[in-house]
Amino acid sequence: MASEMDDHINHHLTNLTFGYHPENGLGFAMNASEAAEMGFWAIHVDSMIWSIGLGLLFILSFRYAAKRVTAGVPGGWQNFVEWIMDFVDTNVRGSFKHKNDLIAPLALTIFIWIFLLNLMDLVPVDLIPHLAYLLGIPYFKIVPTTDINVTIGLALGVFILIIYYSLKIKGPVGFVKELTGAPFQTSITPLKPLTWVANFVLEVVDLLAKPASLALRLFGNLYAAEMIFILIGMMYSAGLMFGLAGGVLHVGWAIFHILVVPLQAFIFMVLTIVYLDMAHSEDH
Repeated sequence: MASEMDDHINHHLTNLTFGYHPENGLGFAMNASEAAEMGFWAIHVDSMIWSIGLGLLFILSFRYAAKRVTAGVPGGWQNFVEWIMDFVDTNVRGSFKHKNDLIAPLALTIFIWIFLLNLMDLVPVDLIPHLAYLLGIPYFKIVPTTDINVTIGLALGVFILIIYYSLKIKGPVGFVKELTGAPFQTSITPLKPLTWVANFVLEVVDLLAKPASLALRLFGNLYAAEMIFILIGMMYSAGLMFGLAGGVLHVGWAIFHILVVPLQAFIFMVLTIVYLDMAHSEDH
């Protein structure tokens, strides 16, 4: 039983990987060990398909609302889109104190895109992977945010913008001063190089912690939620949990997870706004 559970969990948490295998050449990995042996440059095809597909869904659906916008009584979809945009705009105005026309569209994109990626976690865990297996596809994960590569990619995009605006607003000299001028300071000239080095190390760690916090928080919450869904389903199917107790646990965790899906998208958006506001602040 334990071995079957391990195999089931490993199957659900393994991506459909395409890359170069040292022995088999270019192609798809047929098991987790082959995927690991393909190395850094392998591509998680399922994560790419769902990420791009859901991104296109976001763009096309919002474009549909924009092309049919009316000044009169709005339709249901237009009303929903306007509500989402007002919600994001309110958060941007509350957290971003500078002038930059990119921030609000960026925040909207991050919030909706990550929300859609997270929302896939509410699809029954066995449904689409089983259909893919019947078509001869060995693995097919459907929740891109349970893939650390996806969350790191999102976080790196934000990190690049942090560095870009830090250099643009403060200039190279100002950015270096920010990295070396605090928190330690001294009026003793011979000790100043030591404080510069200490400040630089601390500030670089703080800088790198920003994308790490974005990526790991999102990945950790969705990965853990996926694991729990799988375990509940396996316990139920194995007869370890049944009747009212099983139903209550299923419903309770589903309700909790429905809250996690938008919350993690919201947190990623808000932290992005805050980090970019800090990059624009010359006194930071």
